Amino acid sequence: MADDRAGLKPAEPPKGRPPQLFPLFAGAETLPGIGPKAAESLQSLGVTRPRDLLLTLPHAGVVRRSVARLADLCPPEVATVTVTVGRHHPPATRGRPWRVVCSDGSGDLTVVFFNAKREWIEGQLPTGQTRVLSGKVELFDGLAQMVHPDHILRVTDPPPPAFEPVYPLAGSLTQKVMARANAAALERVPVLEEWIDAGLLRSKAWPGWGEALAAAHAPASMDDLSADAPARARLAYDELLAHQMTLALIRRDRRRGAGRASAGDGGLRSRVLHSLPWPPTGAQQRAVGEVAADMAAPQRMNRLLQGDVGAGKTLVALLSLLIAVEAGGQGVLMAPTEILARQHFAALSPLAQAAGVRLAVLTGRDKGEDRAEILRDLAEGRIDILVGTHAVFQKEVEFHDLRLAVIDEQHRFGVAQRLELAAKGRVAPPDMLVMTATPIPRSLALAQYGDMDLSVLDEKPPGRQPITTIVLSDQRLTDVTARLHAALSTGARAYWVCPLVEESETVDLTAAEDRFVKLRAAFGDAVRLVHGQMPAEARDAAMADFAAGRAQLLVATTVIEVGVDVSEATIMVIERAESFGLAQLHQLRGRVGRGPGQSTCVLLYQEPLGESGRRRLQILRETEDGFRIAEEDLQMRGAGDVLGTAQSGLPRFRIADLERQPALLALARSDARALLESDPQLASPRGRAIRALLWFMEQDKAIRLMAAG
Repeated sequence: MADDRAGLKPAEPPKGRPPQLFPLFAGAETLPGIGPKAAESLQSLGVTRPRDLLLTLPHAGVVRRSVARLADLCPPEVATVTVTVGRHHPPATRGRPWRVVCSDGSGDLTVVFFNAKREWIEGQLPTGQTRVLSGKVELFDGLAQMVHPDHILRVTDPPPPAFEPVYPLAGSLTQKVMARANAAALERVPVLEEWIDAGLLRSKAWPGWGEALAAAHAPASMDDLSADAPARARLAYDELLAHQMTLALIRRDRRRGAGRASAGDGGLRSRVLHSLPWPPTGAQQRAVGEVAADMAAPQRMNRLLQGDVGAGKTLVALLSLLIAVEAGGQGVLMAPTEILARQHFAALSPLAQAAGVRLAVLTGRDKGEDRAEILRDLAEGRIDILVGTHAVFQKEVEFHDLRLAVIDEQHRFGVAQRLELAAKGRVAPPDMLVMTATPIPRSLALAQYGDMDLSVLDEKPPGRQPITTIVLSDQRLTDVTARLHAALSTGARAYWVCPLVEESETVDLTAAEDRFVKLRAAFGDAVRLVHGQMPAEARDAAMADFAAGRAQLLVATTVIEVGVDVSEATIMVIERAESFGLAQLHQLRGRVGRGPGQSTCVLLYQEPLGESGRRRLQILRETEDGFRIAEEDLQMRGAGDVLGTAQSGLPRFRIADLERQPALLALARSDARALLESDPQLASPRGRAIRALLWFMEQDKAIRLMAAG
């Protein structure tokens, strides 16, 4: 794993894995019944060792009814019956099944096999012998039959269970192979000291670790497959506790790292606050207070500022940057795109002027003497706050005394880039404040950003107008265009968002370029086009025209999703709205309602509208609360899709379910932090047990940090 701690030496190599765990980390092929072919199939399930198999729990179950007489069967059902084997009927032609007629005096049952070998069938079902059969019984031409029984047993064999677990399969694997391998893996489970707090274990009535594994692999009913079943809940908590313990160790390690106290006198912040038309919200004041406390401490700050659309993150960012300036240093605000950087600069300039500090902007577009002058002034301390893009990471960009770095939409910046930014601090790595405009459900925030301290802006500043959301079929496009014409004639400004830039043969979505041509024909020179494939200069020129009012209608792709701020824009039309995700629709809608005028968002959908699309649009019409929308999105799509699997940063849990067990995650977080506070060396009996858990769960980063003390 990459070490993303700036200014710290990597931890020393840890001591080896506890010997009692060795058998669980042997190869999967050391288990009975797992040869090279089965091992290859297991690998496609992410299973390469007995340890992985233990964490691969049954996902379903089969209820087997024991039926005393064939006459009492109720097809279709899974049943266990005792029969006398009768006559065999081999297939008359290739490809036909082999049939064996069995009976018990009350009725008959035909047992059917495809592609079976004579020796095997006649050995399993010798004519005249009594056998116990278990499998699915169905009617075929009015007669009961069982195709490929799950179990063929002698009367003296143990009967099949009344409830049988069903494991995920791949390749050549069968349920019997999985069950046998899991039974062998369970025999290797060592006795370990308990790592869960004794009080919590009692209050939840959870079994011990070994008992939980055994019970989870031997469910007695469908209830035992539930995430709330004691055995499964305990194992899920083990996963979450190991993960949160790792994040707590990383957080402690960062806080131990070279930091620098930056305490301001509040003078510059006071000037800005006096210049505002209304006071900051309670949430904004709380967030600034949390940042100020972190910055005044000698440890390095690593805080996430999460806020809904229009919650006022930019003001919090500026007030935080002013703390660095008050302390005699500098600050930088990083934006992922040039449009957003220049917009931040324009929005912050009057506030910086009110504070009497110098604000500058640096993007890839700045060249020649202008750029050289910015770099000189920055290095010599004449620039207090820099707003920039990736251009700030370049080696020649030097600060006189960088104390705070604010990163907007941090998922667009890689770990290596954040390290480069941290290296810009001359005395110590700067404090870090990360902002995201995407409301994230609390459970995902704890999993993804659990190593960071969290500030949430859950209030909207006064002056933000509610947005009227209308859902219409695209068959009403003519009506929408007519109403838009009437609005623009009064001086209104509007966005028209399309899903794709060009027509796609595989996905029938309206292209922005095509829509632009049609709207240009209807509205003339008042229309501009913006999409991600345009040259930056052309895109910026179109945005500037729209912001200045030289254009009234901006046709765009989702390039405007984050950060575009034109307070005079009051209309948002989103075409093929059903093709967007909930969070994205919420972000797009948030581009309007930013000024005093009444705003409207029109969601155009194409018939027929599917159930999930209908639900998404209904939620958007019901609420503007980004956090409620995020929770609904999580329920509908799942964690990986909500954050974007490729860059979500989410851990891959095998048992724990972030969507359905958010309370367990929050509990694990507080438990991990409390343990580390009371036992920083993890030297107590519980601390030593936690070390074993971290080894079992392969939390390598935590292990390295523990080894470093």
